[in-house]
Amino acid sequence: MAVAVYHHPGCALHDAGPGHPEAPGRILAVLEALAALPAVPLHAAQPASPDQLLAVHTADHLALLTATHAAGGGALDADTIMNAHSWDAMLGGVGAVLEAVGYAHAGQGHAFAAVRPPGHHASAGRAMGFCLVNNAVLAARRFQSLGRRRVLIVDWDVHHGNGTQALVEHDASVRFVSLHQSPWWPFTGAAGERGVGNVFNVPRPPGLAPEQYVRDLWLALEAATKDWTPEALVVSAGFDAMAGDPLGGFTLAPRHYRILTERLRERMPDVPIVGTLEGGYVPGRLAKGVAAHVLALG
Repeated sequence: MAVAVYHHPGCALHDAGPGHPEAPGRILAVLEALAALPAVPLHAAQPASPDQLLAVHTADHLALLTATHAAGGGALDADTIMNAHSWDAMLGGVGAVLEAVGYAHAGQGHAFAAVRPPGHHASAGRAMGFCLVNNAVLAARRFQSLGRRRVLIVDWDVHHGNGTQALVEHDASVRFVSLHQSPWWPFTGAAGERGVGNVFNVPRPPGLAPEQYVRDLWLALEAATKDWTPEALVVSAGFDAMAGDPLGGFTLAPRHYRILTERLRERMPDVPIVGTLEGGYVPGRLAKGVAAHVLALG
């Protein structure tokens, strides 16, 4: 089966300002690398409608984003900033995520959403950590609306997906596995945080051998899927856990994402997978990590 990539051109226009690590060059490098891959089609998605965000987010949160857009942009917190194009980037990114889910659900293959801004720090009513809305949980809810009730979310970004956990930790239909640096921003994701038995956090210090991070994430995934078989898998695919990223201290390389992706496919051969881009702040290295993940999906 073929892997497909979904994106939206508006994602390159969101800009949080000079010196901000979540910069347009990230997505441009990713799309250039993906365009060079053989037999990996890139599809420009239609933007989502604002009402589709209400599957995850509150009406007050949507109203805040709408008002900030109408004002031409503004700071939602010290790190999370909208410019005049951020609204279109957000809706375009969500549209790409939802179309990727549709492709994977239909059995055509696995899919990847090359989008920004990222999403896993956004909670129901709050934007934070560069994230406006939560792409991974929007993907999970779309899978569920299509009849795939049990959804596994695997988050290998170097930062804990605190927004994702907050959105699903009381919902036994979704299981959340997160490997992340600790102690590190946002200072959540302790191993003892278990939700309703559906949260599997793997906090680890920086500087360990990459094989240990891979092993520990895999042990948590095995625990999460013991006697519980997901019907869909969403990967919060951050690549800031690679060696040398300025916002993390992990030591992974592109080949480790290939290994993890191949293992996911082997363990759950009939489960559709959608990856959605999260962090990774050295554009060239980010592009290599994404390419390794996408090739392994195919």
